Amino acid sequence: MAQADQTARTIEAGTLTIRSAREGDEQVVAVYGELDISCGDALDREMQRVEAGDATRIVVDLSGLEFMDSTGIRTLLSLHARSRADGDRLLLLRGAPAVQQVLEITGADRLLPFAD
Repeated sequence: MAQADQTARTIEAGTLTIRSAREGDEQVVAVYGELDISCGDALDREMQRVEAGDATRIVVDLSGLEFMDSTGIRTLLSLHARSRADGDRLLLLRGAPAVQQVLEITGADRLLPFAD
């Protein structure tokens, strides 16, 4: 049985809420609201903190996002590049249809490591 993680946290960054918690060997980072230019840095900072840990897998759950602009896409692509250089631990859970549509239009959906 996994021990409770003391690093579970919630971050409010303008229109974005980030919930991060350890679940066994996985660190799950769930995002809610809008991922845009006003809050992309907050997600990047939290991911840098998570990446510094020892989780064997880092799951970013996009299902709570209602909106994402090019800043969000750039942030996700940056996370993926860092992951590929550091053990390839990143896995993304798909977002709402509006978010997935943005990723599909830009072709980013074909580059990112989504769970299917």
